[in-house]
Amino acid sequence: MSKKVEVLPDQGALITRALELILSKIETAIKEHGQFTIALSGGSTPKPLYEAISTQKLPWDKIHVFWGDERYVPPDHPDSNQLMARRAWLDRVDIPAANIHPTPTDEADPAVAAAKYERHLQEFFHSSSGEFPSLDVNLLGMGDDAHTASLFPHTEALKVTDKLITVGNKDANPRITFTYPFINSARCVLFVVAGANKRPALAQVFAPVADEFTYPSRLIQPQGELWWLLDAAAGSDLKQDAG
Repeated sequence: MSKKVEVLPDQGALITRALELILSKIETAIKEHGQFTIALSGGSTPKPLYEAISTQKLPWDKIHVFWGDERYVPPDHPDSNQLMARRAWLDRVDIPAANIHPTPTDEADPAVAAAKYERHLQEFFHSSSGEFPSLDVNLLGMGDDAHTASLFPHTEALKVTDKLITVGNKDANPRITFTYPFINSARCVLFVVAGANKRPALAQVFAPVADEFTYPSRLIQPQGELWWLLDAAAGSDLKQDAG
């Protein structure tokens, strides 16, 4: 694993740097294997990044978009990660509908939806059960409790190591989420984190020793590159280019 930490002066610089990295990964992936795959995160921090991507002239027919986690709500619900990404980015560009791979949330049982998304991923990547395909970029945020995707502290989702997708839980509300082994199979995992409220959690995530089930972002140790992009409010206490 190659790990890099960069602390940017403000959120504007944070988004600019994240955009630069993603554009570089798009170019490399298309050159190497003819397409680019990315898993998106939700929350407020990536929205301006998605808006910035939407202004780029890119080979949209070669870009495939997935979601690393999703609230268990309809796709037109205000809390939907898919809806946010569509409004900020996907509805603004000429990307083929078949290249957008939303998380299903229409089953009575979230576990059935999780299994459906897993089958879709296996079909797309031509992978077998037990194999973890590699996305080009897995974009992540982090909460002030150190959760990432919908991998929350002391939840059953943290124990799932034999699947790509599982059911997460936040305050008794189900979510669909990538498992941490699937996140770790990515060629590049990119955390984009902003805000002073993240400092205590980041201190534990970067500590030499801490409990992974209390601070789930510690579980993210990908086989490829690991980037932590932080604004100064979040990351000024951390050493840059660590690892």
